[in-house]
Amino acid sequence: MLRALAVLVFALIATLTAPASVAQSAACVDGTAGGYACDRIDLVAHFTPQELGAPPEGACPSPYPGLCANDIWGWEDSETGRRYAIVGLAVGTAFVDVTTPSAPVRLGMLPTATVPSSWRDVKALGDVALVVAEASDHGIQVFDLTRLRGLSEDPARRFAADARYTGVRSAHNLVVNESSQMAYAVGSRVAGTSFPAACSSRGLHAVDFSDPLNPVFAGCFSDAVDGGDSGYTHDAQCVTYDGPDADYTGREICFASNENTVSIFDATDPARAVLISKVAYPNSAYTHQGWLTEDGRYFLANDELDEYYGRVATQRTLVLDVADLDDPGLDFIYDSGMQTIDHNLYVLGNLAYESNYEAGLRVLDLSRIADGELEEVAWFDTYPLDTSINFAGQWSNYPYFGDGLVIANDGETGFFVLQVDPLLATSASGEAPTETTARLSEPRPNPTSGGAQLTLRVDAVQTVCAELFDVAGRRVASVYDGTASPGADLTLSVSGAGLPAGVYVVRVAGETFQASRRLVLTR
Repeated sequence: MLRALAVLVFALIATLTAPASVAQSAACVDGTAGGYACDRIDLVAHFTPQELGAPPEGACPSPYPGLCANDIWGWEDSETGRRYAIVGLAVGTAFVDVTTPSAPVRLGMLPTATVPSSWRDVKALGDVALVVAEASDHGIQVFDLTRLRGLSEDPARRFAADARYTGVRSAHNLVVNESSQMAYAVGSRVAGTSFPAACSSRGLHAVDFSDPLNPVFAGCFSDAVDGGDSGYTHDAQCVTYDGPDADYTGREICFASNENTVSIFDATDPARAVLISKVAYPNSAYTHQGWLTEDGRYFLANDELDEYYGRVATQRTLVLDVADLDDPGLDFIYDSGMQTIDHNLYVLGNLAYESNYEAGLRVLDLSRIADGELEEVAWFDTYPLDTSINFAGQWSNYPYFGDGLVIANDGETGFFVLQVDPLLATSASGEAPTETTARLSEPRPNPTSGGAQLTLRVDAVQTVCAELFDVAGRRVASVYDGTASPGADLTLSVSGAGLPAGVYVVRVAGETFQASRRLVLTR
């Protein structure tokens, strides 16, 4: 990731103009939530980098002392159902329990393996967190996430890594494939001279994590094999392929963002990986990152420097048609019309969640992608100081907890828990409910020690069923089962009587819509 010197200037004035850390949820009303500009995304909770263990603002490591936070990922404990944020900081990796989204619990930090770095990237693979950094001799830290079970809040707690892979000295990013248990360090510097020559190109350095505390080198590959490129990989997505190209079904396919192209590899045997194809596009400056749509038909890519170098006037999302992996191409370009820079994006169902630096989190509807159309349907600006073509602001987000809950990390303003309007959030089938058929309010009050009420407005007469579920997905109460009619709000009353404190979900299903809202019961 490249950043402008303007970051330093903005960091010095951030404490004077940015909203204070938020202790309570704030709904997005009339375009603001807790002092942040928004549309259809609520603020649930917020910690500054300093509240998670970063140095004082403006005193983070050189060369960017204003950049105190970076990457983010999430992990859901399959045994307990609890949810955790894995939050990258310049000085280490913080862990936050977000099971109760409006009351996140700071559990401590895994310090950097060697020296601090502005560039730290994190992923979860099974029950371990993997951490890389642009820090000399850092390697890949391995942390057993089950150690977080049962911990009380202690932001001063410091953890030690459970293992460390030292085959790379440093790496810009890390890519994981859950189904194959493979991890790929990208933009890495190899340690020692015993590795194959392919490892020196800083492409994909594959590591087998099937035994997570004893990782094993599996091979290196890059697009330098054709002699036309340096081979450097900035980021990638690697999957066990089940997309439309039947020739590659079941193969390990990597979609690598390689500075000026998206390069596609068959990495089923990473020691003998095959470059399948490459995709270029007009006005490229720095192919940064991207993600597949859930059907595998399209790859949404971003270019970090095309706006910065004036190749284009406004931020764009590149939609690549990868239905034929041997012959992919640029399908169309979505132009947001905003003077800002894109960074990381992820896809869940029919929505793309883009972290676009000073523009914050932008949510795009993909339901008409086959017609060459994307539409922005929600946003939340985590960097209220400005929106311009500079490198301050939101680095990344993680939308995979579902129900519209998104965690995001802003390099200057810190860690956010956000709630996208569940009428926009995708269902388990990946089909987005039609937002115009119904409108379900947030529970009020929330959190609550007793009961709460929601209001439902529909566009057509229909049968509606509302139920309350616990965090494990068990139905615990019926809220309403009857008819809803247009023209009048239907009040849904939820009782917390007899229920333990915790996180619950109110699910409402009609004949033309489905929606859900999170409710926190306290005692």
